[in-house]
Amino acid sequence: MHLEIRKTKDGSNTLFVPELNEHYHSVHGALQESLHVFIKHGLEHVTSFKKDVKILEIGFGTGLNAILTYPVALAKKAFIQYDTLEKFPLQNEVVNQLQFDRAILNPELHDVFLRMHQTPWNEPVDLIPYFTLQKIHETLEEFVAPQSYYDLVYFDAFAPEKQPELWSEEMFTKLYNATRPGGVLVTYCAKGSFKRSLKAAGFEVEALPGPPGKREMTRGVKPVA
Repeated sequence: MHLEIRKTKDGSNTLFVPELNEHYHSVHGALQESLHVFIKHGLEHVTSFKKDVKILEIGFGTGLNAILTYPVALAKKAFIQYDTLEKFPLQNEVVNQLQFDRAILNPELHDVFLRMHQTPWNEPVDLIPYFTLQKIHETLEEFVAPQSYYDLVYFDAFAPEKQPELWSEEMFTKLYNATRPGGVLVTYCAKGSFKRSLKAAGFEVEALPGPPGKREMTRGVKPVA
């Protein structure tokens, strides 16, 4: 798959896939989007009431969400188990070209960022005593999800029109079953058809203000029985 480095409006880079005519992140700001959607309305929300957090990410991609999660674990002394699905890992040369260290990361985080990409697949690796990363070389369809296990799902797949198979009621039912009661799913998407599928799977749906360039984002909450 051919990839192109593109700079977004906040100065951070993203990747563009010509075959799909799709960017990995918002062109209005890759960093701002990840911080707003996944960190502010996902991780910070969950760590406000829980310090032992199991995360499932759909789409490791550039590793941006993972490296932005890491300093929160440091700051809050929260234990993070970070499982992330990715069927098409990036090559090392592409990772280096992203230059996240120049745009958004201090030198310490850059070293961790490279380690995240270099760790072996399909086995948990302790980056620090309270941050464990497991990169899983599978699609969501292939993944055998543990039941009522995850506190937080980062749903960061390509847009519904690009990967419709991932945005089905069947997939959200799978994620609902994998989420603990009170757990949440966050995503940049706010399409009506998506939210209907999320509700049909059992999630309570919250429409939240979106990141720059988007009016809304979505958070799904699994009700506590």
